[in-house]
Amino acid sequence: MKPAAFLKKKEIKLYDSIQERDRLEALSEIYAILVALEQLERAYIRDAVNSDAYTPACVKLIAQYKTAMNLLHSPLDLDQFSKEYKMNCPAAIKRLAIGVPASVEHTDKTDNDSAKIQYNVATTVQFFITLMDSLKLNMVAADQIHPLLSELIVSLNKLTHLPPEFEAKLSHFRLITLNKMRADEELNTSQSRQLLFDIENSYNLFTKSLMT
Repeated sequence: MKPAAFLKKKEIKLYDSIQERDRLEALSEIYAILVALEQLERAYIRDAVNSDAYTPACVKLIAQYKTAMNLLHSPLDLDQFSKEYKMNCPAAIKRLAIGVPASVEHTDKTDNDSAKIQYNVATTVQFFITLMDSLKLNMVAADQIHPLLSELIVSLNKLTHLPPEFEAKLSHFRLITLNKMRADEELNTSQSRQLLFDIENSYNLFTKSLMT
């Protein structure tokens, strides 16, 4: 009998194609997001984390979830997913269904202007993060980038306190480049890097504007 060290181990294949690999990776990301978001929601309910720390963390997790869902290319029932993997995350599932942090959802409704601004800021941050994550994951086809960029521009337009260069710079790229491309045509490496650079700079300026 051969020593155990020399026994050949049979490789177990988890996927047979790149598409299956991407789907498994996206599902693992969604699993991790659900776990993290459930802990965050429970901490916020217990007042173990304040609104200033909770809101950006929640916005980022929601945006990451949207990016992971884009990679699946098919619907996912979170209730069924959580049951299949024996997860207990009702607060996370509810938060993802609502799409905004609890701190925004429960803003004083008597102050309509303040509530609207907070909601628009939260959704704009989500659009920024989703677009940046998508570019980093090499999702660079015109029909992948165009709707994300359009959502971001529409959201920025709702924030009247921003200077015009926010919308103008992003619109310029969209109108000049994306609208000339076929749906299945992809940005080249230089174009995608430049777009990511512009988006990251705009995001940094956007976050700084919130502090003034």
